[in-house]
Amino acid sequence: MTDIKQLVTGFKRFRKSYFGKDQQLFGELKRGQSPTTLVIACSDSRVDPAIITDCEPGDLFVVRNVANLVPPYEKGSGLHGVSTALEFAVCTLKVENIIVLGHSQCGGIHALMNGTTGEFVPGWVNISKRAKERVLAELPDATAAQQLSACEEESILVSLENLLTFPWLKARVDSGDLTLHGWYFDIGTGELVGYNAKSDVFENLA
Repeated sequence: MTDIKQLVTGFKRFRKSYFGKDQQLFGELKRGQSPTTLVIACSDSRVDPAIITDCEPGDLFVVRNVANLVPPYEKGSGLHGVSTALEFAVCTLKVENIIVLGHSQCGGIHALMNGTTGEFVPGWVNISKRAKERVLAELPDATAAQQLSACEEESILVSLENLLTFPWLKARVDSGDLTLHGWYFDIGTGELVGYNAKSDVFENLA
């Protein structure tokens, strides 16, 4: 269990590493950021995109939320956190890749599959309702664990579909300036798979 003192001690190690003798990286980063990849990941404490991809500060622009979901494009009132981050990454930073990074044992997808209470979680995970519907229709006789795993992957595809509802994002995809990726990390095995649109399956990446 990490407590506040451990976090402060960790920051001291970070500061020594990046602001000590070798200040080149943050010397460059203080002038601005230019990441080429946006990662949309889960808030789960076990799945940190920078850690599992071994990236340095400045390499990734990251959005994290429950179940790594992307809502569909919509105008109107409301606080559109994910949509705002997408707009900044795509239109200002001009990222070249967007990765939707899902994972096994996802509490958000478990809540979607099994129902949950609360003020915000039920409505949020319902963004991926059609992933649940697809899994239940295609795997009606599978075990609950198998259905959960399938829904975790299917939910990634729903987020990829929702990304293409943003007109300025789709325009960059169509022009070849932006590529979308769906990745799934298995916490138990350490396996990373990626969605292949041509074969319609998740294939081993590492």
